[in-house]
Amino acid sequence: MSEAEFERYSRQWRDHRIGLSGQQKLAQSRVLLVGCGALGTVLADTLVRAGLGKLRIADRDFVELSNLQRQVLFDEADVAAQLPKAIAAATKLRAINSEVEIEPVVVDVRPANIMELARGCDVLLDGTDNFEARFLINDVSLETGIPWVHGGCLGASGQVMVIVPGKTACLRCLMPSPPSAGEMETCETAGVLGPAIHLVAAMQALEVIKLLTGNHQDLLKGLMMFDSWANVFRPLGLKRVVGDDGCPACVRGERLWLAGEYASEAVSLCGRNSVQISPPPGQQLDLASLEERLKETGRVTRNRFLLRFQPDASELELSVFTDGRAIVKGTDDLGVARGVYARYLGQ
Repeated sequence: MSEAEFERYSRQWRDHRIGLSGQQKLAQSRVLLVGCGALGTVLADTLVRAGLGKLRIADRDFVELSNLQRQVLFDEADVAAQLPKAIAAATKLRAINSEVEIEPVVVDVRPANIMELARGCDVLLDGTDNFEARFLINDVSLETGIPWVHGGCLGASGQVMVIVPGKTACLRCLMPSPPSAGEMETCETAGVLGPAIHLVAAMQALEVIKLLTGNHQDLLKGLMMFDSWANVFRPLGLKRVVGDDGCPACVRGERLWLAGEYASEAVSLCGRNSVQISPPPGQQLDLASLEERLKETGRVTRNRFLLRFQPDASELELSVFTDGRAIVKGTDDLGVARGVYARYLGQ
């Protein structure tokens, strides 16, 4: 450790649970951060300041004005430049700590590319806002043996979970399958409070530091849920079983999301400046309930066959069908369309 590093991290390594050996382990570690929005920016900022060796940031989105309320690495200049989030974040992070290697990857994380993104990493980190990506990360973790840290936040509530393959419950022990598109609220429809984001990300980052410094005995057990507005924290113990036959993923070895069997499909519609998003089959949307959730965030019209929605301050329009399929009009960029779909329908 150089003299500058010795001083930079002195308040951290003086904690006996970290020490100089733990600080050196951090400097040799690599993390894949999937998603660089609200949770992702706080996570990236915290870990880069802590002296991580390398951070690979994978994100498909670009910076918008509504991000600035809670996404701490971005500013108005990033919005004006319409920068991809991964690129804007990397610029800020390099200015914070030039000793950390930052690798921004502007990509829609999919079954076809996630194994390569995870290659060489010691921890996978959930900065996403949708269940499809989380179940995909879970599959990759189980397939590779790389631990991952899940986090989620909505309104003032949040949850954090550490998954160590072979030792802890996995995401599918908690939730055998994700909710259908449109079934749950999203940050766009229910809102999210910045302080709650910081609580979730702080807990996630601390678990990452425990993992990378070898303090596995102190890792969070099970799922931690909280309502920050009501000041209520509730731990939920989890076992590696679901039903009589064990968890389909971490016990029986299913990798449905990594295999692409449960991945949504996005297809650019030729000559229409539109993208069709098709979720896994078997879904059924309640368009009336979806209308109630979306009407506070844009203009909504509906009949018994489909719902049309145009978000406030956006030129994009979504036509959503009862089977969860949607046509995003106003773009032919598959990543942009997937991001819009996830933002409002929660997949």
